[in-house]
Amino acid sequence: MRSEWRTTGGADDAARIEARRAVRTGLGVAIATSAYGVSFGALAVASGLSVWQACVLSLVMFTGGSQFAFVGVIAAGGLAAAPAAIASAALLGVRNVAYGMRMAPVVGTSLWRRVAAMPFTIDESTAVSLAQTSGRARTLGFWVTGIGIYLGWNLTTFAGALLGDVLGDPKAYGLDAAAAAAFLALLWPRLRRRQAIAVGVAAAVVAAATTPTLMPGLPVLVAALVAIVVGWFNWLGAKDGAAPAEPDDVAEREGLP
Repeated sequence: MRSEWRTTGGADDAARIEARRAVRTGLGVAIATSAYGVSFGALAVASGLSVWQACVLSLVMFTGGSQFAFVGVIAAGGLAAAPAAIASAALLGVRNVAYGMRMAPVVGTSLWRRVAAMPFTIDESTAVSLAQTSGRARTLGFWVTGIGIYLGWNLTTFAGALLGDVLGDPKAYGLDAAAAAAFLALLWPRLRRRQAIAVGVAAAVVAAATTPTLMPGLPVLVAALVAIVVGWFNWLGAKDGAAPAEPDDVAEREGLP
């Protein structure tokens, strides 16, 4: 009886520790990613949008890549390029549909929870959540990261739109690398097996090769096909269903979501 109590208590302690770690990770990623919102605010105003238009775009659209694609096309072609800007932003936003399907079991089955989770289902919240192993830690990771980035991104968008001319080029502060560095930190622990490494390298090569020639948004989707093909045929993966055990900090088989 005492042994059973100790086992249960140990499991509860481990779950609490992981939950706290998920919260810390989510807050850290939120701070790092939100910093780049300054760059978006400054770029949006420089592209011809007003301060309030830049802020509304972050409030309503809230997918960093789509927002940058939108203002980038507007900057190049003016209002006449609005249809192309919308198309580019929509293509980049398609990836969130896949995230939504993957995060549905974490968010819950009730309609109101899924509706509430829609704005926060982004790259970073999905990555932080899937990096956890327990259900509570995954849920906390998702909500803390998503809500934290939403609040921080909108605040820094406002600051960047107001102070863009004063701040100068955001790249001078390294803000252009903040979001990428945070996401890489989440991805790195999952690259422990040949299949995961191969997918990462191949997807990066495909994205880099197609970016100069394809409409913004398409390179991301084309690169995602790499993971689908590798997973479908299980190239470089475990054979005959004999999958090795995952490390503690990797929640999915073969280190892939």
